[in-house]
Amino acid sequence: MTHQSTLQIAGNTLPSLGMGSWRLGQGRYDSQQEIQALQRGLDLGLRVIDTAEMYGEGQSETLIGKAIADRRDQTYLVSKVYPWNATERDLETSLDASLSRLRTDFLDLYLLHWQSGNDLQEVVSLMEAMKAKGKIKAWGVSNFDLPAMQSLISVENGANCAVNQVFYNLAGRGIEYDLAPWCAKQNIAMMAYCPLGGAGSHLLDLDEVKTLAEKYHVSPATLLLAWVIRQNNILAIPESGSLAHVEDNARALQLTLNEQDCALLTQYYPAPQTAEPLEIR
Repeated sequence: MTHQSTLQIAGNTLPSLGMGSWRLGQGRYDSQQEIQALQRGLDLGLRVIDTAEMYGEGQSETLIGKAIADRRDQTYLVSKVYPWNATERDLETSLDASLSRLRTDFLDLYLLHWQSGNDLQEVVSLMEAMKAKGKIKAWGVSNFDLPAMQSLISVENGANCAVNQVFYNLAGRGIEYDLAPWCAKQNIAMMAYCPLGGAGSHLLDLDEVKTLAEKYHVSPATLLLAWVIRQNNILAIPESGSLAHVEDNARALQLTLNEQDCALLTQYYPAPQTAEPLEIR
């Protein structure tokens, strides 16, 4: 199986692995440890850092702002706006607040966090206006299923959507049936959140995963991430709160799984044979 360690987003060649931040800056780990972990990730080439105004109500963005203060040029920075702030009245205010917390004057990518009855033409027009002002380089969406994506690209400039960020891992493969192939055809990259299964997942403890990880001399996390990024249109963003986890995650960029081992991994979690509702966490 060919290994894809990079992908294209809005003209940028990026590593297929980045760093998520859902619980960063909120006391789970010492904040200095979290900052060091993010900086280590940058050292290892994990340039994409994903955050959102929702994460700790801005605390995650504030921590990332400290971590990348003198390394902005090495970082591909992604944040997300609450759907109720993605309006003519509030979007630019929300964006400016995120930029302030992140200590930067632009985002590389800005996403609508989920669809909540938003007027998609309004959202797209606002995103394009922020691009024109230089406050964002590109925009996209998160948690959009296929009908929502089809609605999105039907509005003016909707086809400028660069990314759809969705739940995807070995145990959650629903996007493979229709959403991922459709996005690939539209040249819309996928970002995979919860690539290790998310809260309460047992994927890291599966005997099959542990056995294969031993065979490749890697951790179960490294193995599962290598599986997620085996296709060239997916960028995984595992959470990165400690040095050990970041170093572990980064090894997935060098790991290629063969066809037989992928088949072993997926026999308990086969590819979907019909359309499935998009899982949202």
